[in-house]
Amino acid sequence: MSELINRQYYLAKRPASVPTPEDVPFRDVPVAKPAAGEAIIRNMYISLDPAIRGWMSDVNNYIDPIAINDPIRSSVIGRVVKSNSDLVAEGDVVMSLGAWERYTTAPAAGMNKLDENSGIPLSNFLSVLGPTGLTALFGLMDVGKPKAGETVLVSAAAGAVGSIVGQIAKMQGCHVVGMAGSEEKCRWITDELGFDAAINYKTCGDYEAAIKAACPNGVDVYFDNVGGDILDAALMCLNRFSRVAVCGWISTYNDADAPGPKNLWQLVAESATIQGFVVLDYVERFGEGVGQLAEWLMAGKLQFKEEIIDDLDNVLPGFLKLFDGSNQGKLIIRIPE
Repeated sequence: MSELINRQYYLAKRPASVPTPEDVPFRDVPVAKPAAGEAIIRNMYISLDPAIRGWMSDVNNYIDPIAINDPIRSSVIGRVVKSNSDLVAEGDVVMSLGAWERYTTAPAAGMNKLDENSGIPLSNFLSVLGPTGLTALFGLMDVGKPKAGETVLVSAAAGAVGSIVGQIAKMQGCHVVGMAGSEEKCRWITDELGFDAAINYKTCGDYEAAIKAACPNGVDVYFDNVGGDILDAALMCLNRFSRVAVCGWISTYNDADAPGPKNLWQLVAESATIQGFVVLDYVERFGEGVGQLAEWLMAGKLQFKEEIIDDLDNVLPGFLKLFDGSNQGKLIIRIPE
């Protein structure tokens, strides 16, 4: 095999706020031969997720921070171009933990083979049938525990996770209210996804008043993707024995001095529960989860959006769309073969 040259986007320094090209520059480096048990994949799709911003920081997280000078960690789908393992062969398409790079070298034991002839677009395994869909499914059903007739409030409801959360909640017989950042997104979640109501958080003014108006019977389950002031407002609208499922706090990821929630006393006042979670908590149930999501998808009960951006060199501008709300669904970088 002729020498492969790998373009990587790596962490040169920890961002003080929104990551810049100085924080995350690129380099071109040769690809070494895979060690025993490893394989090299040429990445075809790279997942862009809010959690990556947390990994760029050195604060305590559910996995270790990205080390300075290491490539930016991400889930990837690619084709094996060199294998030093019996577990995968050249030509296999696999999903793996990789990075913002053209080639990823990783242990073959951590790679999951995908069937590129199944009729399912490979990108779906990073979105509705991958970590995104599984986060929505397990976070709502296992942490939120919705019951028919309850009110479920979802922040970032037009996002990759939130949009699926709302649809699953409707299948459980819940009254579902979503918060999104534009009138177009609000119309999408109500007119097409079946949410009962939507709040445009950029124009509603008083978050608490807007939530109470859209949830006249109070909030039984709050699926939190944003934290910050919206979380504080939602806490003031909780019913007795309600549940708050904390998936992410994207509103504070780029603000090291952001104040914490002020209204946590409402958890005591309403005997409510708040629980954080990550999808890796459910790794042993991934097969079950993908099966359920696929069943709903094939039955026409789930809709989703993917925003696929071509070219590795668009990875940082694409990532930043997560923080200004300009993305349309799950963000994925595609590197054409």
